[in-house]
Amino acid sequence: MNRFNPAKLKLSKWTATQPVNREKHFLVTDLEHDEAGVLLRIELQAVHSGRSEWLDWRVLRDAQVWAMGWR
Repeated sequence: MNRFNPAKLKLSKWTATQPVNREKHFLVTDLEHDEAGVLLRIELQAVHSGRSEWLDWRVLRDAQVWAMGWR
């Protein structure tokens, strides 16, 4: 399990352990919070293609899928 502070996710770097379409390196470009300020989801952008998608921030905790930093 990757341990990190959700409040410090903006502009953090991530590596997919199983790249798809040559997309391996990602950057957290935006955060979405609810009215109470609780983090709901993140926008993850692929460095290679520029494609981005919104994901639940908790998926980054799975070390089988994501590694912190660029490797």
